[in-house]
Amino acid sequence: MILNLLRRKSRVNEAITLSAYEKIVAAARQKRFYAVFLVPDTPIGRYEMLSLHVFLLMHRLKSEDPALKELTQDIAEEFFKDVDHSLRELGIGDQGVPKRMKKLARMYYGRVLSYAEAIDKNDSAALAVALGRNVRPDLTEAGKEWEHSETMAAYVMQVYAHLREQPDSSFLEASFSFA
Repeated sequence: MILNLLRRKSRVNEAITLSAYEKIVAAARQKRFYAVFLVPDTPIGRYEMLSLHVFLLMHRLKSEDPALKELTQDIAEEFFKDVDHSLRELGIGDQGVPKRMKKLARMYYGRVLSYAEAIDKNDSAALAVALGRNVRPDLTEAGKEWEHSETMAAYVMQVYAHLREQPDSSFLEASFSFA
């Protein structure tokens, strides 16, 4: 693991990773999530949308192709580097960042499991439940349902289908689109 942190990406790979990550961030920052779907416009709400889009791309990139595996790893590293940077910008000190990073990583990987299971089974209802539980835990805790969970699940299924239609080469060139 330490060796992975020390390895240097080529400028081409780094440019592709950054371009791909910029597309993830742009997709996650769509105003409709916050204005229409009522995703909380808070650091945790933005984290949920960012992690959802990271998941969508990384789930699509699952492959035996070494180049896609490397891109997936690079995107994961960029995501966690961005989360670390965001925590520091929020004023969390050096000693608090690792603890919060562990928590956010556990949250991310928990979401990966539930979202992947639902998407792989083409189970929009299970995806809607998982999204509601993760994106709007405040409603779940209050015994309410997120009224936009089904719409968000439909969006996720549509984006994933769109990503699957694109050739592997579009990801390796960062010329893909989310929708």
